[in-house]
Amino acid sequence: MRDGECVLSGRLLDWYDENARDLPWRMPPARSRGGELPDPYRVWLSEIMLQQTTVAAVGGYFRKFTENWPSVQALANAADDTVMAAWAGLGYYARARNLLKCARLIASEYDGRFPQTTAELQALPGIGPYTAGAIAAIAFGRSEVVVDGNVERVMARLFALKTPLPQAKPALVAHAKSLTPRLRAGDYAQAVMDLGATICTARNPTCGLCPLRDDCLALKQGIAADLPARTPKKAKPVRKGIAYIATRSDGAVLLERRPNKGLLGGMLGWPGGDWGDVATVAPPFEANWRVLPGEVRHTFTHFHLLLEIHVTDAPLNTTPMQGEFINKSAFQPSDLPTVMRKAYDLASRPNLKV
Repeated sequence: MRDGECVLSGRLLDWYDENARDLPWRMPPARSRGGELPDPYRVWLSEIMLQQTTVAAVGGYFRKFTENWPSVQALANAADDTVMAAWAGLGYYARARNLLKCARLIASEYDGRFPQTTAELQALPGIGPYTAGAIAAIAFGRSEVVVDGNVERVMARLFALKTPLPQAKPALVAHAKSLTPRLRAGDYAQAVMDLGATICTARNPTCGLCPLRDDCLALKQGIAADLPARTPKKAKPVRKGIAYIATRSDGAVLLERRPNKGLLGGMLGWPGGDWGDVATVAPPFEANWRVLPGEVRHTFTHFHLLLEIHVTDAPLNTTPMQGEFINKSAFQPSDLPTVMRKAYDLASRPNLKV
């Protein structure tokens, strides 16, 4: 066994057996410790959804996807628009496009079966080193190192690593590797994640309940709550834009599908052009556009967005230069990405006619 594996990993697995979170994509440890492995499709789907998204946000989406598409083959056969609409609100829409690409590749090139090695998994669309390791460990029981934000925090505190992130990442991965067991690697990976999510939390960790407290160097030094250290982030820039919301006299609304590449790629949205230092873009057709009081504020990974909302009523014979009118019966606000739904909500406020 590797150094520390017998004591620390075993102690953590014992804790996990009693305290594992009940998650819709997870196989309970009572089954997994007997050698049973979960459905790779469900593991892959959950890991893609969890990229840059919280567990709380993913549960409902995961249930909806697995009800609509219970297998990778079913997802591969799904229409792009249907899947993108089901993804709306989860953000980072390139993940949804890669989800479809990956499902179709698995169905066509791998006969519907996921490859098991990290190298093969990383060759698939949308799967990076972390996700490949997680799938290999959880779905196939391979002894792979899995390091997400929770694992980084646990390792930084356990070993009292004071080097700030992201510079500390290689050392944290090395520490995680030293503790990864050969058996039950998937359960171990999920155990560290659960420990970070429920006990070794970013703020106010409950160290008295931690199964690793006797070996935690940061706890002994009284610095657990200060780790991991982070290099200060630069302030996010602010970009501005316009959303043009037009409703035709029969209730149809004007929407456009954004280019596949870039933010909100492939998603439906209100016409409005690019976002930049100033909000200046021509409307999709000539009309009496009204600027709504207030604005939509939304934060993306790298910038804050301030979106000015312009609305108008359009006659039936309107021919837009941008986008197309969607019948009222075919329009569901829930199909819109979050920022576009915020714009719709602002335009739909009482006393404000869209």
